[in-house]
Amino acid sequence: MSEGRREDVLATLRATDEPMTIVAIADELDVHPNTVRFHLDTLVADGRVERVEPERRGPGRPPQMFRAVHRMDPGGPRRYQELAEILVLSLANQRNAAAKAVSAGRAWARRITAHDTRSASSARQSARWLVNFLDDLGFAPQLRTVDGQQQVGLRHCPFLELADGGSDVVCPVHLGLMRGALEAWNAPVTVEKLEPFVEPDLCLAHLRVNEVPSRE
Repeated sequence: MSEGRREDVLATLRATDEPMTIVAIADELDVHPNTVRFHLDTLVADGRVERVEPERRGPGRPPQMFRAVHRMDPGGPRRYQELAEILVLSLANQRNAAAKAVSAGRAWARRITAHDTRSASSARQSARWLVNFLDDLGFAPQLRTVDGQQQVGLRHCPFLELADGGSDVVCPVHLGLMRGALEAWNAPVTVEKLEPFVEPDLCLAHLRVNEVPSRE
């Protein structure tokens, strides 16, 4: 009921190009001004209504004026996963899809590290920075060494629903993300390959030490 009344207040403001007072809105809806005031506070906080500075035409404080903000409702439903599925499907159907996905991951890394001016001085430091980087993004990474080779185990996929049916795109994006971050730090390490789902709850990124940071 409260949501419905709030929408009534908003609809009343949208029906006119002129700002309205609380009393005018209340009269239009045949409700108490306090009811209108309560809903206006929420609508203003949500960015759907704005206060308007009234013109002073005499002594005393002029009444508060309000008008609707004409834009898409920021509180409306979101369908981001469907959009992501469409984009993954579109990329998967292109030639050289994996290479393009790696490039997309690199671009993502460049965006994240745009203001990161650090330079990694060692392979160990590079691996530690990479783990922290991936942890911030929700990958639940674990640094490990197997037969003398450093690996990063990923225990969580932030895009699991997409990866289940589109690992040929999503996993290369993650590979490009890791390579791009290491390149941004001028790291003497790159990610040689990413093995998806070596276990039901584990993907493995294999690190390789280079004398010169890879830009591939």
